[in-house]
Amino acid sequence: YYQELVDWNKRVNLTRITGYEDVQIKHFLDSLTVTLAWQPLPPKADFRLIDVGTGAGIPGIPLKILLPDIRLVLLDSIAKKAAFLHHLKHKLGLDNVEIVVGRAEQIAHQPQYRENFDIVLSRGVAPLATLVELTLPFCLIGGSFIAQKKGAIDREISQAGKAISLSGGRLREVKRVNLEEFTDERQLVIIDKVSPTPELYPRHPGIPSKRPIM
Repeated sequence: YYQELVDWNKRVNLTRITGYEDVQIKHFLDSLTVTLAWQPLPPKADFRLIDVGTGAGIPGIPLKILLPDIRLVLLDSIAKKAAFLHHLKHKLGLDNVEIVVGRAEQIAHQPQYRENFDIVLSRGVAPLATLVELTLPFCLIGGSFIAQKKGAIDREISQAGKAISLSGGRLREVKRVNLEEFTDERQLVIIDKVSPTPELYPRHPGIPSKRPIM
């Protein structure tokens, strides 16, 4: 995975992190910390996971390598990144991995993806209120959205309260990730899906980022 990532990164902008040790810690190990929020582990049969804004396949593909029985969808809006993911899927021999090119605002309204996943993941740097609107519509009732966040996030969580409620979610926990390999503060924001997301959400492309629900 590492070698393919750095080779493709020379012609496709996949990541600014390319050093071997940095990739192991900041991409691969960081991806696997998501399992701290999963119960049970390993997950049930036919467990479905979608990685929204996956980029280079982070965190979805490291999780698929760790837990090969999960059914994984990788969503990204950039076709060149999707081409890398298709290549990587075949190079690594990964089964039950679907790669989707498109905007979350549009894909989340398609019946085969809407409210169809046990876990929805995002490492996005967007505000939590924006991420919630983009991700919770993918999550089935009883499933969860897990956002990987860095630094102080109390204000961000407070501002996302309305978006969480309107999207059918409920904040379960903010789990601190305490590993000596990480020099910065990292958290998993875990939001459970408790009711259907209204058909209005997510709004048209660009609106969730320009005008977050607050």
